[in-house]
Amino acid sequence: MMCLVTDRRRLAASGAASEAHACLVAQIRQAVDAGIDLIQVRERDLETGELAALVTELLAVTRATPTRLVVNDRLDVALACGADGVHLRGDSIPIAAARRLAPAGFLIGRSVHGVAEAIAAAGADYLIAGTVFASASKPAQAERLGIAGLRSIVTAVDRPVLAIGGIAGDRVRDVAEAGAAGFAAIGLFMAAQSDAGVTGCRVVELRQIVKSARSRFDRLKTTP
Repeated sequence: MMCLVTDRRRLAASGAASEAHACLVAQIRQAVDAGIDLIQVRERDLETGELAALVTELLAVTRATPTRLVVNDRLDVALACGADGVHLRGDSIPIAAARRLAPAGFLIGRSVHGVAEAIAAAGADYLIAGTVFASASKPAQAERLGIAGLRSIVTAVDRPVLAIGGIAGDRVRDVAEAGAAGFAAIGLFMAAQSDAGVTGCRVVELRQIVKSARSRFDRLKTTP
């Protein structure tokens, strides 16, 4: 599974709000065309009305496609806009409380940073574990899981775990070999913007890397 996490401010060279918005919509169109599985709208600086308007616009792009769109932490916005789900921070509302408010088929993800948090996230459809490697979106002093920490989380739970944090192309195999079902990223997808966007060929390549590496993890896991 591949999850694109949005950050419109990093997309726009000029920093202008209008350019950032246009770049984000273009990025999502490219991601949908390329077959990205999940888009997490993570625009934490926007007020409720602005965020809802953006989510509604992006849902118009993802509707009737296999790509699903979730809203970072704002369950109210996700429900009001008819998004496919919500991705909850580690310190957000309990998963059970979100589930009671959500319709059938609504995706609920949770960010986790260690084994205890992962085990406590019962009822989530998927987990995003990080920060695995150093990344541009996290301070240098932020504690990192590393591959060993990621593997510990994967083996402790029975739901898909996506790795996040410093996931460059050469590290996709590493996280999949640790048992991750895929990855979530900001910068990886932005790097592709200068090369005709998020291309379908690149997505197919990354998906095959994850599938092959994960299959090796599964074989080792079942070997006595």
